[in-house]
Amino acid sequence: VQLQASGGGLVQAGASLRLSCVASGRTTSSYAMGWFRQTPGKDREFVAAINWSGGSTLYSDSVKGRFSISRGNAKNAVYLQMNSLKPEDTALYYCAVGRTLFGSAQSMGDMTSIEYWGQGTQVTVSS
Repeated sequence: VQLQASGGGLVQAGASLRLSCVASGRTTSSYAMGWFRQTPGKDREFVAAINWSGGSTLYSDSVKGRFSISRGNAKNAVYLQMNSLKPEDTALYYCAVGRTLFGSAQSMGDMTSIEYWGQGTQVTVSS
């Protein structure tokens, strides 16, 4: 599976961005998908996840209420709508696919459950 992420950019605090991630090479419609982020010198951290059907989501406390994750109709894409962006949201954002068939959103919180990673898209929020 290849994951192509896009939509990052440089914005001011309070602005919105929408990240997209499209999977190719194999269907991901039966697997959970999610977003993680990483800044230099820090561990990669969980941001949001959605289960295989799109019916359940999970968010980190730091983005809850501001970010929204969704899946495309064909379930081979995942999106992250980011509103009210803050400078602390600045990071390289990675999309991911879980390894468990019919996986839950909760399963994506454990990085050992990740089967595939995208290449990352940079989000920079200026104050």
